[in-house]
Amino acid sequence: MNTSKGFQLSFMMFLEYFIWGAWYVSMNSYMATNLQSSGQQISYAYMALAVATMISPFFVGMIADRYFSAQKIMGVLHLLGAGCLLLATTTTSNTVFIGIVLFYSLLYMPTIALSNSVAFTQMQDPTKQFPLIRMFGTIGWILSGILISYLSVEKTHFIFIIAAGASTLLGLFSFTLPDTPPLAKNTSMTASQALGAEAVVLFKDRSYAVFFIAAVLICIPLSFYYGFANLFLNEAGMENAAGKMIYGQISEAVFILAIPLLLNRIGVKKMLILGMGAWIIRYIFFANGDNDANLWMLYAGIILHGICYDFFFVTGYLYTEKKAGEKIKSAAQGLFTFATYGLGMVIGTLFSGMVADHYVTNGQRDWSQIWMVPVYIAAAVLVYFIIAFRDKKTI
Repeated sequence: MNTSKGFQLSFMMFLEYFIWGAWYVSMNSYMATNLQSSGQQISYAYMALAVATMISPFFVGMIADRYFSAQKIMGVLHLLGAGCLLLATTTTSNTVFIGIVLFYSLLYMPTIALSNSVAFTQMQDPTKQFPLIRMFGTIGWILSGILISYLSVEKTHFIFIIAAGASTLLGLFSFTLPDTPPLAKNTSMTASQALGAEAVVLFKDRSYAVFFIAAVLICIPLSFYYGFANLFLNEAGMENAAGKMIYGQISEAVFILAIPLLLNRIGVKKMLILGMGAWIIRYIFFANGDNDANLWMLYAGIILHGICYDFFFVTGYLYTEKKAGEKIKSAAQGLFTFATYGLGMVIGTLFSGMVADHYVTNGQRDWSQIWMVPVYIAAAVLVYFIIAFRDKKTI
């Protein structure tokens, strides 16, 4: 891969995740401020992305990979997505807004797989080259948070306008990317194959089945963070909360570098336990933190995102690939993504919205009570995992 292609792919990844970070982190605060949304309504908006995650494998596997060049369809989807993001700023109806977010998510989520396809096709050694290219996506997410914070617009419609501008740019830029022809042209694919159903054979392995169940359940605490952390930090009085939350992405970028070393030293079970334990500590910090003497707890809860996400989910993807082997590894990763970011997040967003509405007194949310709920859930999942999981091998 030459320098020119490396720049193109890096810029593609930068914009891909800049777009997502610009609106996704602050949408809960925008909805609460401008649409007077309830916790349940906020959860429906975040659930839209989870639903799109469940549907996108059908689109990519059964349509995009068979009939269209990846870079061209990615360009069209991002241009259409830009229009949806602008449309979201024109309504004060929660129902209409959630519908727009759902439609936009159906356009956006397939572009993640498509951007990966474009990148992998141009690489001679994806194992070594892809992590560096993908790192620019994390940088894009971080810089979107810095920009939103610097402009002080996280509660306004400008978060969608900024995302729409970046989406337009990426849509146009996509047509200049190296050609990535249909990967599965002249082949057939069933719905079950698109979902990765052939990977269910992995459930014959007791340890993997235990891990898989834990992964779905731990998405419930995860959904509390994605759906309500920014709103919580704003209501707690933290200034420029969106900018502060980028510490979580910085932490994620740092801790992902430690995974290969730690996996070889302590094994997969201890890595997963550390990840789940971090969820418990994070939400205890949020439950007891404030914008005064315990401000450090809020920052600690944000920074723990690296351990929470990397040590469980990134380790989980590696564990899944190792268990699956070459023959069904793509199907296994697809099934894992469908079950966690799809099914698990749908369950989690619905439940977190109910909890956020339950602990409301005189129009004020009792965040201490709200954050203790994912503490109990994560603790229960951790206990289940420690007792039932037996595979102690390194990856």
